[in-house]
Amino acid sequence: MPKSSKYIFITGGVLSSLGKGIASASIGLLLKQRGYSVTIQKFDPYINVDPGTMNPFQHGEVYVTEDGAETDLDLGHYERYLDVNMSKANNATAGQVYYDVLTRERKGEYLGKTVQVVPHITDEIKRRMRTFDGKVDVVITEIGGTVGDIESLPFLEAVRQLSLDLGQGNALKVHLTYVPYIRSAGELKTKPTQHSVKALMEHGIMPDVLLCRAEMPLDDEIRAKIGLFCNVEVRSVIEALDAETIYEVPMMFAKRGLDTIIAEKLHLRKHDGDLETWSKFVRHIKAPSKKVTIALVGKYVKYRDSYKSISEAFVHAGAINNAEVDIRWIDSERLKPENIKEKLKGVDGVLVAPGFGSRGIEGKIAAIKYVRERGIPFFGICLGMQCAVIEFARNVAGMADANSSEFKKTTHNVIDLMPDQQGVVDKGGTMRLGSYPCVLTPRSKAAAAYRSERITERHRHRYEFNNAFREQLTKAGLRLSGTSPDGRLVEIVELKDHPWFVGVQFHPELKSRAVTGHPLFVDFVKAAVKHAKSGKQRPTSRKRV
Repeated sequence: MPKSSKYIFITGGVLSSLGKGIASASIGLLLKQRGYSVTIQKFDPYINVDPGTMNPFQHGEVYVTEDGAETDLDLGHYERYLDVNMSKANNATAGQVYYDVLTRERKGEYLGKTVQVVPHITDEIKRRMRTFDGKVDVVITEIGGTVGDIESLPFLEAVRQLSLDLGQGNALKVHLTYVPYIRSAGELKTKPTQHSVKALMEHGIMPDVLLCRAEMPLDDEIRAKIGLFCNVEVRSVIEALDAETIYEVPMMFAKRGLDTIIAEKLHLRKHDGDLETWSKFVRHIKAPSKKVTIALVGKYVKYRDSYKSISEAFVHAGAINNAEVDIRWIDSERLKPENIKEKLKGVDGVLVAPGFGSRGIEGKIAAIKYVRERGIPFFGICLGMQCAVIEFARNVAGMADANSSEFKKTTHNVIDLMPDQQGVVDKGGTMRLGSYPCVLTPRSKAAAAYRSERITERHRHRYEFNNAFREQLTKAGLRLSGTSPDGRLVEIVELKDHPWFVGVQFHPELKSRAVTGHPLFVDFVKAAVKHAKSGKQRPTSRKRV
């Protein structure tokens, strides 16, 4: 273990959504390939304690770590690139920081002192920033928001103070900015970057490296101008062009020598990086030999970051199967029995996505009935698995009113809260979060995909398969191919007489990694490729019990 860690702070300017998360993950990958141990933190300036109760249309997906923390979706990028598990210590919000400080104030731990943003809030931020000090070689810290946001001020002040505490050669400041191309003038404009750096310097932070997002390459003259006015050496002005795939970004940065510049500025020992395996993975993404169309049926499809980990898992699985996965985004609220044939025409597989609440549920159930009867590969995740159980209960097992108690109380609530969850009203109070073990049935589709009979997967849900209907559903043909070790909780359901029909209570997309993918996604895409080659749909049994 290193005696002390080196630190890289990444900020953003001009506008949001420039890709600080991708930049952080890419830098982390380049350093890991050089032989260094790396972790990445995300500090979000919003007041929410965590994104767990935030609207997916505003925030995107909630990324769940192994230890059950509900975090920012950027942690998904960190894990996918680094193939390293993050934890609750890798994400902090202003809400968490203020909550902890105010809790200590209420307990009298500040001995009656006036509690202020400086030093109390900034000290708590710095304490969190140093969580991994001495545990890894390099700690990369991404500051959410944009320079100039009121909410970001305490975090920028903490970066300034911590950089001073660490000393020269131990902290590196990277600023991601934007260089727009004005088509009418035919020119790249540097003024937004100049103003962004000026705003950063007003907070006492001098950037060491500039990552300049741009549509067009930055020539030497433009880079020299940015370097001069932003007080950054020219070689450290790195263009960050739009890429065909986000997984190409580390290679683009390496080509421009970013990892070498960082290593020199942080006085890291010289090691040669090896991106050959990563490059091969990117080539498979960019030049696949096959193409499949998979419908993603969900209620949050208008904001696709709501299913970010799922879409990235398809990129990974596609590359491994040498196939491009074309996702057809389908709003489950608009899916009706009368239009379902048109909406799902030509698809090679259907994934019914996770979510909460009753909105769009009947559309999901209709989609599952359609693919079950026609032998189209199906993958249900969390709520998608629950909808598969409801559909099977209604249309195969003869329980016409089957439903989840989350949506409607009936005589056949095949999905329900467990007895020890009843009566808990706090949001998240009944949530099963984080990693749990699962035992797989031998010779099941799940066991074949995992090549194992014991796995662990991450969860984020309240409702479970209702064991009161276990015998009735299994007699009707539903295979319970994965359960908790004690057999109490049903984790995976399958259909034996279907080419590929699997529903899982957990979120496998959260453990999919670049290069290696996830077993279930890889197997599902493989089934979709096979379906596409066959060019036909195979009817399955529609017999009711």
